[in-house]
Amino acid sequence: MTTIDWIDVARVSVAVNTGMLLALVWIWGRNYATFRSKHSLGLAAFGGLLLAQNALSLYFYLFHPVLAGWFATDMPPLAWQANIAIHVFQTVALVFLLWVTWD
Repeated sequence: MTTIDWIDVARVSVAVNTGMLLALVWIWGRNYATFRSKHSLGLAAFGGLLLAQNALSLYFYLFHPVLAGWFATDMPPLAWQANIAIHVFQTVALVFLLWVTWD
């Protein structure tokens, strides 16, 4: 794979993570509003922070004037592979978390 392919994988993974986290935060926030449980509040806060991290990553990959270009052209392939592994593992984890939360 080329470097451009790696950035596309990162962008898709982070965008999917952002969408799933929006759904999770909405569910957990709704549960907190209904039940006022500390558990729901903690999950919503955790999800909100993870959502912020993914949204910031997506911004860096797509829009940042310096970093978007660097990621697309100059980042070493080994660094991309490590970065992608983290994003994809997070995607898989969020799929399971969304599945058990939605149930």
